[in-house]
Amino acid sequence: MHSVNPVQLEIYKNRFSSVAEEMGMTLNRTAFSPNIKERRDYSCAIFNAGGEMVAQAAHIPVHLGSMPMSVREAISNIMLRKGEMVILNDPFKGGTHLPDVTLVAPVYSGNSDENGPLFYIANRAHHSDIGGMNAGSMSLATSIYQEGLIIPAVRIIKDNRIDEEIMAFILSNVRTPEERRGDFSAQFMANITGIRRIGAMIERHGIEPVILYSNEMINYSEKMMRRTIKKIPDGHYTFIDYLDSDGISDEKAAIRVKVSVNGEEAVVDFSKTSRQVRGSVNATYAITASAVLYVFRCLVEANIPTNAGCLAPIHIITEKGSLLDAEKPAAVAGGNVETSQRIVDVLLGALSKAIPEKIPAASQGTMNNIAIGGIDERTKRAYTYYETIGGGTGATRNSDGENAIHSHMTNTMNTPAEAIEYEYPFRIKRYSIRVDSGGKGAFNGGNGIIREFELLNDSEVSMLSERRITRPYGLHGANPGQCGVNLFTVNGEIKKLPGKFNRRFVKGSVIRVETPGGGGFNR
Repeated sequence: MHSVNPVQLEIYKNRFSSVAEEMGMTLNRTAFSPNIKERRDYSCAIFNAGGEMVAQAAHIPVHLGSMPMSVREAISNIMLRKGEMVILNDPFKGGTHLPDVTLVAPVYSGNSDENGPLFYIANRAHHSDIGGMNAGSMSLATSIYQEGLIIPAVRIIKDNRIDEEIMAFILSNVRTPEERRGDFSAQFMANITGIRRIGAMIERHGIEPVILYSNEMINYSEKMMRRTIKKIPDGHYTFIDYLDSDGISDEKAAIRVKVSVNGEEAVVDFSKTSRQVRGSVNATYAITASAVLYVFRCLVEANIPTNAGCLAPIHIITEKGSLLDAEKPAAVAGGNVETSQRIVDVLLGALSKAIPEKIPAASQGTMNNIAIGGIDERTKRAYTYYETIGGGTGATRNSDGENAIHSHMTNTMNTPAEAIEYEYPFRIKRYSIRVDSGGKGAFNGGNGIIREFELLNDSEVSMLSERRITRPYGLHGANPGQCGVNLFTVNGEIKKLPGKFNRRFVKGSVIRVETPGGGGFNR
């Protein structure tokens, strides 16, 4: 039996993380859509035989914290053989929202699959359309059934071959089947890359040490998380913040948290949060768990793997049927992107009362989701464009916030204007920093972004955005960031749009999105 060597542990941490990173590089370089190849809206991770996350790449927090639940759903329902993969996207079975599609594959030793998988490989990618009632599948729905195709855990690859019947069924329910197939192929190759690299690791070092150190990585992360929590003063810390609306009514939805710290463990209680709403800002439990993992992982100063051990000393309490633990058939497209950001704001707000020197002011608190679709007059073919737009981050006790950047639960890049204009029938008229949108204080919040789209043919536009009414809070008496604004211009007339909308615009219309700034910070 091998004993644990600290030097070897560090080496294996790097090895596993490198495998996940290489999976991401494969997905990035072989994808078809700008959303994946330019924005890098995907995530990759490695799991042990029990479905516990061992390591991940530095991809999208809201994907990675929830992916373990999708993996457990897949492996609990299907015994995966060598050369097989499972596909799924059900938000109520560990998913986030329907456009995020997960593929899971087993890793076996050698040519035999008699002894069961040693590991699982998984990746999740956001597809810019998965069907539903609006192009881009980010609609103002009131039911999950309006949002797109729900894919349960099914084998999509058998004997190393794509199940063309299942693939045909999926592609028949989307607006851009060729692009979707290209992105699915990229996801298949990402998993194959992971299988090969883990297989090579096992072949070189042996099964026993690879499994030993993968488990020890989880133990190490748990130990360091417990050490981090122990530094937080014992006590109960509360905070409340609101979503602007659910897109159907103007009523605000409250997210309330009580963080209770006792020694090296924490209880995060969301039970006083609002009930689930009619609109699509409901979050599944997987999203809530992702946000909790992200916030507490940010507190750890050591270089630890982000894995199952990070959540071991944290107990999350939610109420079934609430905004943060929605039940089917709730609409959830915006819960993944908007509500996840507000959960982070609330958690950081509570922790700012416990460790004020470590917690920044609120960042923009939204992903500013915009989806544009229609029939391209140039090609006579359907197109769907999806983007999240960055904004300002919150100031800290010793620095201003960052300008024009994605923050917290998203970690994507912005699509270059050149890529947008090449692929889609619209023009980027303006792309700039939104000056003076950050909150003022001893240190100022970062500034948001201004982005203008000129539509070159009639188009359908969906927008899911937050912080159009509530402002990103400042800390210790500093000012909050400025709210975002959505506008459009047609025939020279400028009109204001709500934070959440779906409507058709005529050719020549200009959509202007001004994103929020971050809150300021006073010492």
